[in-house]
Amino acid sequence: MDNLTDALQKLKLASGDGTAHGVDICLDCLLKALASSNTEASMKIQEMGILPLFPNLLSPQSSCTPKVANIIAELAKNEFMRSSCVDAGLIPPLVQLLNSTDQEVLLQTGRALGNICYDSHSLQAQLINMGVIPTLVKLLGIHSHNASLTEMCLIAFGNLAELESSKEQFAATNIAEELVRLFQKQAEHDKKEMIFEVLAPLAENDAIKLQLVEAGLVECLLDVVAQTVDGEREEDVAQLKTASDLMVLLLLGDESMQKLFEGGKGSVFQRVLSWIPSNNHQLQLAGALAIANFARNDGNCIHMVDTGIVQKLLDLLDRHVEEGNVTVQHAALSALRNLAIPVVNKSKMLSAGVADVVLKFLQSEMPPVQFKLLGTLRMLIDTQAEAADQLGTNGKLVERLVEWCEAKDHAGVMGESNRLLSALIRHSKSKEVVRTVIQGGGVKHLVTMATSEHMIMQNEALVALGLIAALDLVAAEKDFVGANLVSVLHKLLSDERSAPEIKYNSMILICALMGSEPLHKEVQSLAFIDVVSKLRAHENKTVSHQASLTEQRLTAQS
Repeated sequence: MDNLTDALQKLKLASGDGTAHGVDICLDCLLKALASSNTEASMKIQEMGILPLFPNLLSPQSSCTPKVANIIAELAKNEFMRSSCVDAGLIPPLVQLLNSTDQEVLLQTGRALGNICYDSHSLQAQLINMGVIPTLVKLLGIHSHNASLTEMCLIAFGNLAELESSKEQFAATNIAEELVRLFQKQAEHDKKEMIFEVLAPLAENDAIKLQLVEAGLVECLLDVVAQTVDGEREEDVAQLKTASDLMVLLLLGDESMQKLFEGGKGSVFQRVLSWIPSNNHQLQLAGALAIANFARNDGNCIHMVDTGIVQKLLDLLDRHVEEGNVTVQHAALSALRNLAIPVVNKSKMLSAGVADVVLKFLQSEMPPVQFKLLGTLRMLIDTQAEAADQLGTNGKLVERLVEWCEAKDHAGVMGESNRLLSALIRHSKSKEVVRTVIQGGGVKHLVTMATSEHMIMQNEALVALGLIAALDLVAAEKDFVGANLVSVLHKLLSDERSAPEIKYNSMILICALMGSEPLHKEVQSLAFIDVVSKLRAHENKTVSHQASLTEQRLTAQS
């Protein structure tokens, strides 16, 4: 350390009188000390107040610059030195050096900036604001033959791409072309992995998704899949997962997805289809997720159902009833749910036996699978009276729905169970379905659903309860009383925040309940007539008209 102290004192003097040779010797001594004992040497350098000398030594013309940048990079490996480097004003001159043509200067500068800003989003954001992204992208294009510089750029991109503020700047460069070009040249697994680590965060941006597709990334990914699908090495399995996951991510952008779909005739779309019957679970998963992503507009959904994709998904699900791979089950059900959204697809999918296959997963204990199963059935029976009747009289299904309506730990499953219970009644309008729901103990859950914070769920519940009251009031009477339905309706009508359709359907239901003696008494005891008469002045004409009719009914039966 004595040598270091001596060198530091000489550096102070030499930097003052501008003798380059003297500075150079001192810098060599510092690098040697840092290589020997980085932490101890760093503390000494900080203690001696050397850092403020460095900005003047970081001149693009100086032969000392690479060594100074190297020293800063070594110092900044220590967390306790980073704020001192910032306070010494090292970031601006280092950023300026990224415009250098000297490859050693660029390498050491990149290392220095990377280490100073390591794990600090605020400093990384500062670099972004200083315009380093376009500069680094340009460097990657110029020096792609230099492995060390390329690696430096990739590490920088990986760190900066994590910040949302970077995406817009990256999108304004030709980063997509540069990364794809670089990827195509790589043979080593580690190098490809580095590029993947940059691509994943960048591909979260829709504009960059499209740029990557146009630059040919998808073809690269398909090649990786083909090369690794039968591989047993750990790195093959890892690359297959990374490539197929990235493929699915690219399909999350509307423009990039539509470009790859190409009216259902695209070669990429066809390749992805071939993954579904594969024996590889990762490819099955990626294939099903890709179909779910392609199925994000009606045109694509209709085309896919017409070309037989449903059967491929059903075959896949059948393979996983016993094998029970939860992620594949979830993905295949997601795809079927999306495909069932267009009205013209529903009857075709029901005829293909989708409901029967989906019901095989009714015993699943996995909430993600339960959630998608419920959503798929709900989409299938929308406007399909016969299917709603068939499923609504399935005692096992209704029993399971009532059980899931109490799944308080899983709000999504609970909400979807309630919505499906309501949908079975609304779309079937069947007395048999109503009786099955009453016998299964579902009425109380529909009453609770009417108090939901989501207006659409409130409305669905009220319509279903109205049908129950109209089709079998006698059988439902006891459950209506037990669930305090009349009190719930009073609150909904009294609440100024209730939407017009909620008020309208609540009054329709009140009128239907008047046919039951105990419910009629409850209506009278809560003075509904006062609440309803106020609604005659409601700005919504349908509500005010229904209020007049309801008031007449209440008056006549008082």
